[in-house]
Amino acid sequence: MPIKAGSSTMPSPGFKVEILNELGEPVGANQQGFVSLKRPLPPSCLTTVWRNHDRFDSGYLSQFEGYYVSGDGGYLDEDGYLFIMGRVDDVINVAGHRLSTGEMEEIVGGHPAIAECAVVGVHDDLKGQLPLGLVVLKDGVKVDSGALETELVGKVRSEIGAVACFKHALVVDRLPKTRSGKILRRVIRQIADGETYTVPSTIDDPASLSEIEKALHPS
Repeated sequence: MPIKAGSSTMPSPGFKVEILNELGEPVGANQQGFVSLKRPLPPSCLTTVWRNHDRFDSGYLSQFEGYYVSGDGGYLDEDGYLFIMGRVDDVINVAGHRLSTGEMEEIVGGHPAIAECAVVGVHDDLKGQLPLGLVVLKDGVKVDSGALETELVGKVRSEIGAVACFKHALVVDRLPKTRSGKILRRVIRQIADGETYTVPSTIDDPASLSEIEKALHPS
């Protein structure tokens, strides 16, 4: 089969992959939703969680009747190719529209001045959530933060649309990560929302969280 950039191609024989909406209903081609496997699954596939079958049922089988829910969000294109857009935890709800922060990160991170970025959904009284971008500049790059924000907002708007409501991008020195390099997006969101958070035991440098806190709440 031809390869499509960004796609994990077709499901292996024995796996019926469907994309479901929040009601557990299959959606059409190129519409994002929950990546799910129609049951029954192939023999010996994903039979349980070791010594905790209740966790297996509650975490993977109970959300939508008759489906194994992977926890990933994505879509199938018109040819049946599967595209994974990120974890469903990284999907935010902006005025009733489910949007992938991973997709926004791909667009923001494509800017030539940016080394890495994170987009999280922060609470908004009117729209439920709004995306907030944190960006780290490449070494030696000096840009006006206001001008950069305007460019990034325009970039997301042109590629996703006004529905994304991406309006804020903050330049930071570094992003808080685990020792394995995973960005602590949930903690960033909690800091942005003013919530109490727990410093993960796997964090690489706890001081990075206080830096983010000062950047998000300078006063």
